[in-house]
Amino acid sequence: QVQLQESGPGLVKPSETLSLTCTVSGGSITTNSVVWGWIRQPPGKEPEWMGAIDASGTTYYNPSLKSRTSISRDTSKNQFTLQLSSVAPRNTAVYYCTRGSKGWSPWGQGTQVTVSS
Repeated sequence: QVQLQESGPGLVKPSETLSLTCTVSGGSITTNSVVWGWIRQPPGKEPEWMGAIDASGTTYYNPSLKSRTSISRDTSKNQFTLQLSSVAPRNTAVYYCTRGSKGWSPWGQGTQVTVSS
């Protein structure tokens, strides 16, 4: 059974870069036909897909975030990471990592990230 766990700082200052890691267990991030993605949900708003990385390492980004977002992976650790640059208080949200294969499932438990000075 695939499980995902997000990790990273819960507080980031404005203009800095947010960096989160997702550790995957029970499955390999190099499995074909599967992508690994990041989704965030600001308070009181709908979830927003941020981007994903596939088995070959190809990345896909939400066009509205593409200029500030970078997703990478470490296959030796079975982890993938999210970096979001130039954050602002409006980027405060719960950030989730998830697996994409005929839908997004499962999700990690999510990690709260607050952008504040």
